[in-house]
Amino acid sequence: MTVLPPLRPLTRLRPTDFETPAVLKKTATASRKLAELKGLAASIPNQSILINTLGLQEAKDSSAIENIVTTHDELFRSATYPDLFASPAAKEVRHYVQALGVGWGLVQKSGLLTANHMVEIQAELEHNTAGYRKLPGTALKNNAGAVVYTPPQDPAQIIELMRDLERFINDDAAFDADPLIKMALIHHQFESIHPFYDGNGRTGRIVNVLYLVNKGLLDIPVLYLSSHIVRSKPDYYRLLQTVREQADAPELWQEWVLYVLAAVETTAQQTIATVTDIKAALLDYKHRIRTGFKFYSQDLINNLFMHPYTKIDFVERDLKVSRLTATKYLDALAGAGFVQKVKVGRSNYYINVALNAILTRADTAPRTTA
Repeated sequence: MTVLPPLRPLTRLRPTDFETPAVLKKTATASRKLAELKGLAASIPNQSILINTLGLQEAKDSSAIENIVTTHDELFRSATYPDLFASPAAKEVRHYVQALGVGWGLVQKSGLLTANHMVEIQAELEHNTAGYRKLPGTALKNNAGAVVYTPPQDPAQIIELMRDLERFINDDAAFDADPLIKMALIHHQFESIHPFYDGNGRTGRIVNVLYLVNKGLLDIPVLYLSSHIVRSKPDYYRLLQTVREQADAPELWQEWVLYVLAAVETTAQQTIATVTDIKAALLDYKHRIRTGFKFYSQDLINNLFMHPYTKIDFVERDLKVSRLTATKYLDALAGAGFVQKVKVGRSNYYINVALNAILTRADTAPRTTA
């Protein structure tokens, strides 16, 4: 096994190392796409729809990187009937959604993204309060079982590195570089510190989007890099490792940053397409339901697009109507083809046909290999 140099604070890096033509050009194109996505998301009146639906998508993709694999159908059914469809994988993915919500709430409240916030996110994700690693023995292995990287083992060093990372995140004057470049460096450092016993990868990917929101590049957490990482996993891990092995080589850091910037640009473009389609489907449902049914309301539209799979209880709660009325609404919409009615035991759930088609199409996208 190669003996790697000790992990050092990010503050030792120089912003000028990332002022190369290639990095600056890719930063500009990624920033433009991100700004376009921010504007488009702001055009959706109820942004909770995007937070919920895209958050579910991210939870699924981010968990898949850690080999926690579920399907959209399993995930959506679990969100509707957790007691009936609570597979271990679906439970893990739901924990991710909850952890993302906790993190976003903390950032909104404080205006900062701190090390303590990361501890709270990880605690929600893993449903434990172990906090930072205190015992030695953590090592990262490849698919063959060989150790490829040993993160810091000393608890005091982990704490100090996390303090430095917190300063790097929140003190813009300490490292004067574009936030997208800084996000790439933050992600590498967090994954290399590997501060927790478990959940480091998923916590790190939540930190990515929270950082973008915290720096004003997005209003709400809607850009998630996990789908890109899933499709380029070998490159992701190769670049993480090469920088660890040669941490003093600026060109390797630049290659890592370029990978992340490309991920931002590609993912922003894909998310723009998804949000555009959600917006079109929402407006189509709104127009046709308003024209065809006297029970139309904006609360009904919000319900149908907040929950890819909805049920009578959700409509009863959100629209403040009786169970009988909620049943009549959903059955009428099923008869008109807006939703698909599925029986489960003595109950039913209703699939938003248009929204489900949009959210599940990613499963058929081609995957790249190294």
